[in-house]
Amino acid sequence: MSDVSLPGDVAAILIDVPDFPVAGVLFKDLTGVFGDAQLCGRIVRDIAARHTGAVDIVAGIEARGFIFGALVAQELGLPFVPIRKQGKLPRATYAVQYELEYGSASVEMHCDAVREGQRVLLIDDVLATGGTAAAAAGLVAQAAGVITALEVLVEIEALSGRAAVSPVEVTSLLTC
Repeated sequence: MSDVSLPGDVAAILIDVPDFPVAGVLFKDLTGVFGDAQLCGRIVRDIAARHTGAVDIVAGIEARGFIFGALVAQELGLPFVPIRKQGKLPRATYAVQYELEYGSASVEMHCDAVREGQRVLLIDDVLATGGTAAAAAGLVAQAAGVITALEVLVEIEALSGRAAVSPVEVTSLLTC
């Protein structure tokens, strides 16, 4: 059963930061969630409850997706896979370049992080245009893994990020 008060509690702690990281971008700052251990735990348990028995691995997108992803993986008793910005992983990687609202970037994942056919839950903090999430899904596809779902805390609906990751099932705690 989903925690019905989570969206309001997340909304209450969310801070909009204009012009970050560049002019014209409204950044959704969720770092306050980590200062509230109770709220963070509720979020982790809520996400884990939706995926118990349905996934083999949890992957988190740098940086806040790392935190939630690792916590959800721990809650589920599963391995965690970090998806990092280019040049941050020390061994052989798959890489995917993608476009952001304000430029381009690349994400990487270790080549041995996901095995063929493994079911992967992908986690990030915010879904905006979907470029980062689609690139992360592309990394899992290169390893012949299967993305079962994408979980985000906040979805910026006007930016249509779901379309970029379709047909992956997307669950967001809060839609702005």
